[in-house]
Amino acid sequence: MAAGRSWRNISNVVRKEWLNALRTPNSVLFMTLFPILITVQVLFVIWLVVSIAGPEALSTTIFHEGVQKLARITPAVTSLSPIDRFKLFFYSLMPLYILLIPAMVANGLATFSIIEEKQTGTLEPLLATPVKTWELLIAKALYGAIPAVLVTWICAVLFLAGVAIIGPVSLLHLVVSLEFVLSLILVVPLVTLLSFLVGVIGSSRARDAKGAQNLAILIVLPLFGIVAIQLLGILVFKPIMIILLSVAILLIDILVLRLAVRLFHRESIITKWK
Repeated sequence: MAAGRSWRNISNVVRKEWLNALRTPNSVLFMTLFPILITVQVLFVIWLVVSIAGPEALSTTIFHEGVQKLARITPAVTSLSPIDRFKLFFYSLMPLYILLIPAMVANGLATFSIIEEKQTGTLEPLLATPVKTWELLIAKALYGAIPAVLVTWICAVLFLAGVAIIGPVSLLHLVVSLEFVLSLILVVPLVTLLSFLVGVIGSSRARDAKGAQNLAILIVLPLFGIVAIQLLGILVFKPIMIILLSVAILLIDILVLRLAVRLFHRESIITKWK
């Protein structure tokens, strides 16, 4: 009975949040146009670099070490032409780079949702309802996480379509690696949750959405750092590393969740957010 009541409370809040978001053009564009632009940007940059530079020039760049490490991990790479090796190397960065999509979308949706309710005074009446604080947090997490994860997966499909267009199609079976799948299934949802929780913490202290989103840099910068590590050939992420990264993010999620619940305490919200 209690579980059913909690689920109804959560689903009602999620439904309310989605209806409000669909009425706001900025939210819809943010959930759709922004992720697509990131995906198209990656494909365009890869095409541009490979087309203009060529294999000889790329062999003298900082990317050469990364290609060599990828070849040692994936023997099939050695049978590819030099230009296709570089293409595959750049494509292999996407499972990590694509994490920017759920990071920004989830953080943005959480921030806009909470800040808007904070500014319009609609959050306090919601807290006066039987909805418990943890139910409200889970509802808002689902509101931001579900579209963020779905959009990221859609962008992954668009990316693979772009890979097929840029060619050669024979690279697809190497691009859809175990690392790629693990990143989408494990890391994307965990990064999404972390981004939402950071958005909650930022929104609990900030006066506007811009101020709240400043905390997103705590997630975006490490993601760029991870991409740079692989781009420079310092480290190539194997499946076990993706799993360890997922475990680390999960532990961080738990710690940040405890902090978010504390900062989202009902009495604190009602007395300090006015």
